[in-house]
Amino acid sequence: MTKYYTITIHNRQTGITETRTVPENKYILHSCESEGGELPFSCRNGACTACAVRILSGKVRQPEAMGLSPKLKEDGYALLCVSYPLSDLVVETQDEDEVYELQFGRYFGRGKVKFGLPLDED
Repeated sequence: MTKYYTITIHNRQTGITETRTVPENKYILHSCESEGGELPFSCRNGACTACAVRILSGKVRQPEAMGLSPKLKEDGYALLCVSYPLSDLVVETQDEDEVYELQFGRYFGRGKVKFGLPLDED
């Protein structure tokens, strides 16, 4: 028998909080959209950070979330497009650039890059 979980989403961009019911075997983003919810997304494949949320309480399973490092997952971030609920959840949407910076910021902003190494500016 399929379990259903209550998902509360605080959308920082719109200021709206939505509560939806999501089955354990469906992606959270897809389920919320089919109930009329409007959440940020882009690729729908777990490769970008447009649908990233910070988990305030609860747990998800997100085996296909290539767009998040293991460290960010450990720190409580999830991608709703490829996340299945494992419990009732409270999440907060994130700014895509903010999550991107958390994940990749250490690699950028240090000048020109060639083969992964910064070069001296001439």
